Amino acid sequence: MATVPVYRWRLAPDGLATRRQLRAAGLRPGGQDVTAQLERPRRSRGPLIAYLYRVDRALPVRPMTPAKAAALARANAARRTCPNCRTDAGYVISASLGMCTPCAYPDIDQHAA
Repeated sequence: MATVPVYRWRLAPDGLATRRQLRAAGLRPGGQDVTAQLERPRRSRGPLIAYLYRVDRALPVRPMTPAKAAALARANAARRTCPNCRTDAGYVISASLGMCTPCAYPDIDQHAA
């Protein structure tokens, strides 16, 4: 990446936005290069870096198609399905457990709360 201007936190000029700001406005960078960089200082570690893009060159977010919606629904259902008992847990299964709570802790009565 070529050298880009660096701005301090909250001092970026108008017309530049981060990816999150673009997304909140219904836009996406659309293949444009990073225009500038924003730095937020921290005490214990290096600064937080955010890349800035030009708002006037941003493109609208692509609309959700029925196929994309179905794929997203399948992916979310897979995240809720316990690989051990194959039931829908009703929540996203923790990666640290790797299975639903009743399968991870079978000795604990789940209804005793």
